[in-house]
Amino acid sequence: MGVGLLYHLAHEGWTDTLLIEKGELTSGSTWHAAGLVPHFIGSLNMAKVHAYGVELYKTLEEETGMATGWHGCGAIRLAVNHEQAEWYSYVNAMLDSLGIESHLIGHDEIRDKAPLMESIDDVVLGFWTPHDGWSDPTGSTNAMAVGARQLGAQIARHTLVTGVTQLPNGRWLVTTDKGEVTCDHVVNAAGHYAPQVGAMSGINVPIVSMIHQYLVTEPIDAMKACNIEMPVIRDPRSSCYYRREIDGLLIGPYETQNSVTYGLDGIDWNLHFHLTSPDLEQLAPWLEISAERFPVFADAGIKQVVSGPITHTPDGGYLMGPAAGHHNYWFCAGASIGITQGPGAGKYLAQWMVHGQTEINVREMDPRRFGPWSDLQYTIDKSIDEYHEMYQVRMPGEYRSAGRPMKRTPIADQLDALGAQWQDVWGWERPRYYGEPEEYSWRRSNAHDIVGIECNGVRDRVGIADLSAFAKFSVIGPDAAVLLSRLSANQLPSRDGGIRLTHLLTELGGIEGEMTVTRLDAEQFYLNSAISGTSHDMDWLQQHALPGENVAIKDLTEQVGILAVTGPQARHVLIACTDADLSSNAWPWLTCQQVEIGGVDCTVLRVSYVGELGWEIHHPIDQMPQLYSALIAAGEPYDMVHFGSLAMNTMRMEKAYKAWGGELTTEITPIEARLERFVDLDSGREFLGRDATLSRRSLDHDCTGVQLEQVLVYCQVDATDSDCRGNEPCYDPTGDGSRCMGITTSGVWGHTVGKSLAFAYVEPAFEAPGSTFEVVLFGERHTLTVLDGPAYDPSNQRLRI
Repeated sequence: MGVGLLYHLAHEGWTDTLLIEKGELTSGSTWHAAGLVPHFIGSLNMAKVHAYGVELYKTLEEETGMATGWHGCGAIRLAVNHEQAEWYSYVNAMLDSLGIESHLIGHDEIRDKAPLMESIDDVVLGFWTPHDGWSDPTGSTNAMAVGARQLGAQIARHTLVTGVTQLPNGRWLVTTDKGEVTCDHVVNAAGHYAPQVGAMSGINVPIVSMIHQYLVTEPIDAMKACNIEMPVIRDPRSSCYYRREIDGLLIGPYETQNSVTYGLDGIDWNLHFHLTSPDLEQLAPWLEISAERFPVFADAGIKQVVSGPITHTPDGGYLMGPAAGHHNYWFCAGASIGITQGPGAGKYLAQWMVHGQTEINVREMDPRRFGPWSDLQYTIDKSIDEYHEMYQVRMPGEYRSAGRPMKRTPIADQLDALGAQWQDVWGWERPRYYGEPEEYSWRRSNAHDIVGIECNGVRDRVGIADLSAFAKFSVIGPDAAVLLSRLSANQLPSRDGGIRLTHLLTELGGIEGEMTVTRLDAEQFYLNSAISGTSHDMDWLQQHALPGENVAIKDLTEQVGILAVTGPQARHVLIACTDADLSSNAWPWLTCQQVEIGGVDCTVLRVSYVGELGWEIHHPIDQMPQLYSALIAAGEPYDMVHFGSLAMNTMRMEKAYKAWGGELTTEITPIEARLERFVDLDSGREFLGRDATLSRRSLDHDCTGVQLEQVLVYCQVDATDSDCRGNEPCYDPTGDGSRCMGITTSGVWGHTVGKSLAFAYVEPAFEAPGSTFEVVLFGERHTLTVLDGPAYDPSNQRLRI
């Protein structure tokens, strides 16, 4: 991971760089890794990371003169149940959007490619990626190191870091056993030692090391007789991977119970090329299944057992990006498959450090996806669960119980009594819907109709939702408006009580964030954004305040609860709880007032993310029970329905509202996202990202024929029993229909409008209303038709009543 970053920083032109290694390169966990490099993964952006690793390992020797030991033997991942097979179909289509070859194959092809794997009667299908393989971990790392050195980067071996301190001028002082280094940026790429290095700067690092074992057999005659190299096999039933190792078989189980953590109290700094004692008894249940899959293994001798620690994080993804609250402190650590991900992590982190954004969406890699709640016990519980589930399918809507419950609002017990089904999101428990537990499916599940009832209850009557799991900030002071104006693509509210939706842009125009900005008075602003962006947005605000500016930024997320009351009867519900005038003349849409509701002093915003008459009631979270009781009593005559995040997402899609992290990312500017009406480009006001956005706008109207590569469209889908989820490839229906020209970002069934809906980024030629193109859902083609506006209430009349 560290050498991958050094190499790519050098290629980005940053060569005044130093990698400090306490021992030899690869002497941590790299040297004992199995070296597998797969394309298969369920994330579009991680698939881009994996694909880059494959390509680099194939070509690095030409640049550096050092071999990476690449074996392009391909790989087969087995599906042993229907759910896995459907997931593989989804991934197969997603990889096609990236030009990565993959195939769903049957028993005959599996046997043809892996003849030593005899027992496959339980296999539904195989996922064949012909360009997968494995690489020599030491050779690959050293080849990148040579490439970095050739460009001027430096590596200090046998040098132990003993301290990392930020200086008053913002630079970093790194203390080692051989002296000190002062630098502008510091990157923690310390692998197992990342938590200990982080502690030197007071930074919590949610990484736990797990003991992983693999064994290598003695030479097997049948393997010797194979004239081609067996593809890497991954088997969910045995939870093992298999590959050829010379003339023997290498088997690596991810045991699904009783896994062992390592170094929780700290790891000895003096360990190099260290292995732990093997424990084959720990692996016995999975090796027994392996002997059924590969009968040649049952009679083979064991030549070697490799047992050593591998880093894991609570969600299985690595940490790549800034440390929360510490300017120019970065992470590149925590990969459980670092041989695969090291090159791509290095490439995209180098882009981030040098240019301020990356060419892919890195939100799932950003260390700030974890917050203060990700303590050691949480990290242990989640990381063990992730290890156990390494080769299992994570079903849509599945939120596993490990590490939970998380933070619950004071009314959670009452919501439990109503059948709340919960999701954990950035340290909070949030209701998904109310009813029977979900029977997970890649198609529409039993939750589908329940969500429809919630949506119809809101649309026809009135609904209430606990929206406390959103980020909340105050920005106060004489320079508060100056700071926010400098960062906001939209104009700030000009009057007290005004509300504006605004986007935060990078210097290159990428959409870094989205916030609702409420002006309480000329020097006091209240901001709301997605809960997953809490640390990210706080950093963005604080790190863009200029020296000498008089502004105070405070995170209010923990102290403030939010209850939303929305629907055509919302006004009648609130009238029973407050003396405030709720008429549209006294309280227009997109305005805020501070009033008493149910005896609680509240900041109340007339906004609705579902597109109905509604108010968000922001209040001291410890007074939520009193407020909730008053609202429930007032809502009873109107048959008020509780609704969760699934219904809210459905209704925002019916309104064609775009979401941060899905439709809105740093990969694109507001021009491609068709957000021009929220961007103040013509007043002359300067804001971060303005010049780049203007440049993109001029390209959008270029009379020479030069066009944007992709633009966002809103569509109706001729779906059957499943809807778009995002990351499905979009195809030009002309010709043979094989040309991929776009990708979906999200989709749902719109219960109110009776249509399957989706957002997609496509070539501009397909943007006009009525244009059609195709998407693949579980191997079947479906037609998308571009709509000319929101499927529900396109004129916003219901918001304004």
